[in-house]
Amino acid sequence: MSDPGHNPIDTKIATADDPGALDQAVELLGQGQLVAIPTETVYGLASNALSPEAVARVFKAKGRPANNPLIVHVESAEMARRCVAAWPSAADRLAEVFWPGPLSIVLPKADSVPDIVTAGGETVAVRCPAHPVMLEVLNRCGFPLAAPSANLSNQVSPTRAGHVAEQLADRIPMILDGGPCDVGIESTVVDLTGEIATVLRPGMVSPEQIRDVLGEVRTASGSRSSGTLKSPGQLPLHYSPKARVILAGEDWKKSLGQAGPKAYVISTEPPPADCDLENWHQLPASPDGYARSLYDTLNQCDQTGAELILIQSLPTGAGWDAIRDRLTRAASGS
Repeated sequence: MSDPGHNPIDTKIATADDPGALDQAVELLGQGQLVAIPTETVYGLASNALSPEAVARVFKAKGRPANNPLIVHVESAEMARRCVAAWPSAADRLAEVFWPGPLSIVLPKADSVPDIVTAGGETVAVRCPAHPVMLEVLNRCGFPLAAPSANLSNQVSPTRAGHVAEQLADRIPMILDGGPCDVGIESTVVDLTGEIATVLRPGMVSPEQIRDVLGEVRTASGSRSSGTLKSPGQLPLHYSPKARVILAGEDWKKSLGQAGPKAYVISTEPPPADCDLENWHQLPASPDGYARSLYDTLNQCDQTGAELILIQSLPTGAGWDAIRDRLTRAASGS
């Protein structure tokens, strides 16, 4: 993690159920500093969303490109309304059903939200997370928090405090350890600024679930590498481990014999009897279980020196679409 422009700082890792640690986290955030905080999706790198200087520290710590906007985290729909210029009935209905939870809503931004948060765009994504630690910090702060994943840009998102420390330990003053994340991949992002609600980033809240609430929804097609982005998760390369990633086809087991000693396999099945690969990760066969385990497994692969990660083809079905999206982006740089 060599960076000639980076001055190392001491990072405190504190247990989130320590009241003193929460006090310190709130104090740091009030001073415009950064704190890694667990949410139900992934760990977020939080800053005061209303302070351009604080948000700039997020971009610097992560090495995040300035054209990739941030999601603003709020503790209630009332706080969300203060971050946006319009709050349509569709937002009310989605918030009532899915908040707190892994759904971000894109709306026209309020003047109080700095342009750096939205990458210069006129819209902002807001979310009320379903994690007691993040909600408690938000409540105590009284201001919204811009909180992208607490990792270096384009690398694997963290679902444990140890993952954060592996990438950002000397770049931020504090990590709150709240244990493993329950959902495991980033939130669904739905844009309400057009005539029809549009899912910009898939997540574990599916388009079908949103359609049940709003009656109509569409899904944005493809990735974008230029122009103003309305939310994170739209760039073609993202969520990537250090190793080369191969998304195998239906005949994926034929590739096993060609894998080297530093090859890792991620599958919903146990290894075949004739397979001598030691680094076999069997993940749950359900979308929720797979998502909960995915980033943890990819982080393990990084930490143990994987050079190749072979991933079994995923089942079809809406429940797998968000996971397929993350893996496609992870493999796009390979």
